Amino acid sequence: MKKVLILGASGLVGRALIEEFKDRYDLYGTYASTLTKLPHDKQFHLEVHQTKELRDILRSVKPDIVISCLRGEFGQQLTFHRELAEELRNTSSRVYFFSTTNVFDGDFSKPHTETDVPIADSDYGKFKIDCEIMLTEILKERVNIIRIPAIWGKDSPRWKMILDSIKNTTVIDVYSNLICNNLLDFHLARQLRFIIENKLKGIFHLGSVDTMTQSKFYEVVLTKLGSELDLLKSNYYLDNDKTYYFTLQSTRDDLPGSLQTTNNEIISYLLG
Repeated sequence: MKKVLILGASGLVGRALIEEFKDRYDLYGTYASTLTKLPHDKQFHLEVHQTKELRDILRSVKPDIVISCLRGEFGQQLTFHRELAEELRNTSSRVYFFSTTNVFDGDFSKPHTETDVPIADSDYGKFKIDCEIMLTEILKERVNIIRIPAIWGKDSPRWKMILDSIKNTTVIDVYSNLICNNLLDFHLARQLRFIIENKLKGIFHLGSVDTMTQSKFYEVVLTKLGSELDLLKSNYYLDNDKTYYFTLQSTRDDLPGSLQTTNNEIISYLLG
């Protein structure tokens, strides 16, 4: 049974990965503040600045696969991932690094595919690009870049924010001209498991196969919840009515249709 180390196992994505992978792999995970559901001897307290502890964990576990869904200060994360790559340089371990739509937030003129060159304006997007480049330079084909859009789940901060806003009648700001796609936490975990088990390589753009404006997604949710739409405050992204795309598209054909999802399916699950 292959050993999988999840860096950031206590977060939204990490929890979904544990649930999906627990019966198929020898799982280990790290956490910063909240314990995971892994056995006590298979989880490690690790903060993003603790590079020595990272090396100790890697040498102890000797993982076949490392999945990084960490959060933390950008500079510390970059140093952390450089240490990760250097420690794994002369091993056979594979790394799956979660990146983001934000690597394209310097160009909102179109959806972006895996073959597009990233261009970012935000510090977050630039940091993720730096991580992608650095990991690829050190680990070559043994690193896989998993770019993801907004991730939803029944325990996700985004979903809780909607429910809290309805409960407290607080306004939700949305953009009416920003076209997005989305993904559920457990769909992401299933897709990654397929990628790993089928030894797929390279860059992956995951997300719903269709798109919605951000405001439309929230309108559908509130309507289905029977809530008043006046909770939504509609704004123009970048203060003009031009259409902007914050969307990942894929040119790959190696993920089966059974693992794909739509925005309406995401909303139905959240409401179920």
